[in-house]
Amino acid sequence: MERLQRAFPGLARPKNMRQQPFEQSQRPAWERYRGLLDALDGRGAKARRDPALPLHELPALYRGLCGDYALARSRGFSPGLTAELHDLVQRGYRHLYRRRRPWGRLVLGFLARDFPATLRRHTGAFALAAGLLFLPMLAMGLACYQDGELIHGLLSSADVADMESMYSGETPGRDAAHEADSRFAMFGFYVMNNVGIGFRSFAAGIFFGLGSALILVFNGLVIGAAAGHLTRLGLGGAFWPFVVGHGALELTAIAICGAAGLLLGQALLAPGRQTRLAALRTRAEAAIVLVLGAMAMLVLAAVIEAFWSPLNGVPVWLKVAFGALWWVLVGLYFAFAGRGEEVSHGP
Repeated sequence: MERLQRAFPGLARPKNMRQQPFEQSQRPAWERYRGLLDALDGRGAKARRDPALPLHELPALYRGLCGDYALARSRGFSPGLTAELHDLVQRGYRHLYRRRRPWGRLVLGFLARDFPATLRRHTGAFALAAGLLFLPMLAMGLACYQDGELIHGLLSSADVADMESMYSGETPGRDAAHEADSRFAMFGFYVMNNVGIGFRSFAAGIFFGLGSALILVFNGLVIGAAAGHLTRLGLGGAFWPFVVGHGALELTAIAICGAAGLLLGQALLAPGRQTRLAALRTRAEAAIVLVLGAMAMLVLAAVIEAFWSPLNGVPVWLKVAFGALWWVLVGLYFAFAGRGEEVSHGP
């Protein structure tokens, strides 16, 4: 009964209560409720994203107001008071049960605003993740370019042989797996492979961030080793035009997933004044935004990898220019998209 009364405060008041004491006791809750509605009506979507606005109180206040309105009608209170409560009930109903925006607009809003804004708020984690990915990649690439045997300490001989065979032609597009009739199948493979790497980079962050760091370093070493080894063998003419087109999207997305995992580790290692569980919940809000955005980038990278990268007959300079353009676009996107309309998905 107590729980029911808390959910519907109007039920907890005696039916013989007179209007004046009833109004005096409930007026503060009505005014607080009215203030939230005024903020929402006046500032629209920006108010709903204002972390200082206690919107979590609105449902309980609305339920209480519905109980007050029902009691005012049943007791025959003044028409003015009944009309006032009826108006407040209707206003609250429109906000709580308003028609949701179409999925398309939600997705566009997420990609145009929420995702890049969240990454900008966590540039430290992203910079660390990028360093863990790209620095080992560069070091191992240079080392394998100098030493032809070094790659065998990282990959099996069979894996090395398969990689050399794949890029032994003019371009990887000559491989049967990249012919036009199988490109949709390759697209599915690339999506599963790339998304799997990204998700593991994120999920491993639950091990105090160490798992994400190790996965980033390992992937950097493998990619660098492949690049250095193939270039050393003179297969760079097939390797570099193939990877340059989707590299900006794929590598950046993997680093973002790693950054999301590092946020989980940060919550566990340095929760601040919160408990570790509370800090983890808070950081997970931002981490999920980063991972979802990165997954979209990985899908787009898979489209390029399956349908553009293996094309024969495309000049090398055009493929290089296409890849360079993507690096510029990715940089501009994260630097400027959503500025002036920042949202909060966690600290």
